Amino acid sequence: MDPADLTDILTAVRKFVRDDVVPLEEQIDAEDAIPDHIIATCKEMGLYGFAIPEEYGGLGMSMVEEVQLAFELGWTTPALRSLFGTNNGIAGQVLITGGTEEQRRAWLPRLASGEVTAAFGLTEAEAGSDPSSLTTSARRDGSDWVLNGAKRYITNALVADVVMVFARTDPDAPGNRGISTFLVPAGTPGLSFGPRDHKMGQMGTWTSDVYLDDVRVPADHLVGGEEGLHNGFRIAAKCLSHGRTHIAALCVGMADRLVHESIEFARTRTQGGRPIAAYQLIQGLIADSVTDYRAGRALVLDVARRYDDGTDRISGPSVAKYFASEMVGRVADRAVQIHGGSGYMRGVPVERFYRDVRLFRIYEGTSQIQQVIIARDALGPAARG
Repeated sequence: MDPADLTDILTAVRKFVRDDVVPLEEQIDAEDAIPDHIIATCKEMGLYGFAIPEEYGGLGMSMVEEVQLAFELGWTTPALRSLFGTNNGIAGQVLITGGTEEQRRAWLPRLASGEVTAAFGLTEAEAGSDPSSLTTSARRDGSDWVLNGAKRYITNALVADVVMVFARTDPDAPGNRGISTFLVPAGTPGLSFGPRDHKMGQMGTWTSDVYLDDVRVPADHLVGGEEGLHNGFRIAAKCLSHGRTHIAALCVGMADRLVHESIEFARTRTQGGRPIAAYQLIQGLIADSVTDYRAGRALVLDVARRYDDGTDRISGPSVAKYFASEMVGRVADRAVQIHGGSGYMRGVPVERFYRDVRLFRIYEGTSQIQQVIIARDALGPAARG
């Protein structure tokens, strides 16, 4: 992307986020919904397709460009990014990474425009960060595949036009082998959804269970065609690697907002006749958060560069996601502490962010899974005994 074009996009997104979305944060949190006019603006700005290649109607951002966009999106409620996050990320990347050309041309332009919303159906009750125990099944029946099973905590499932469902196509294959991915359009008989989950935070982001009861799809809905058979884990791993880098950048953007809120409060809140910013213990909290934020930003940009040049798409994204998700939790905790009692009250941004950021240490691979990936990459075969 031309640097001038990137600057224009980042400037426009920054203005939109801060002028249009930030004033609605309390409303979004209270109503658990993003206003329709905000959704429409996101579509007009091309945000539903920022990571989708230009040949399919997207903006075609590199990872370095994408993380800079995520820095801007992180300034506000993460529910905004979730509107179009799956189209660009873990769901859209299924097709970019593993789809046939026909599948890409049929779906990606509509994902990029926002005409279609996709969901990523991997997680199950007993298969989260480690999909080796995945039990959703798919069996061949003539020219169709028949899917049975259930998925849990699926973002955007209730508004999705298509769900990328991961299912076991070889019941005898061990562990992560024998898994395939299927395109399951909304409205397919046997596909249904549970009620909206009631979460700790990230209001406005809808998640729910997905149920598959003898869901029948044609053979051309197998992602990647026959070459994609039993290749689902490889596709999922690549999608999650991309997603982890993006989530790390989002965490950095949220840390930036939390540092801003902490500094402004410390400058204006008085205690003992002077601003609390004058007290060294408050200064220490601020210094730690500024350091955390800057370290996270530098790390994410470095990981994004290595992702783009292909030198590290495994350990690096895990390092970034692990550090940034833990980091923003520390920054949020300090922000509440700096605000004192007011930081514990609904309607104060740092209280809401404190609830919102907790999820980042869990989804797209828990911090503990990132530790395993990082350590195994560093230690090699010795890590497996």
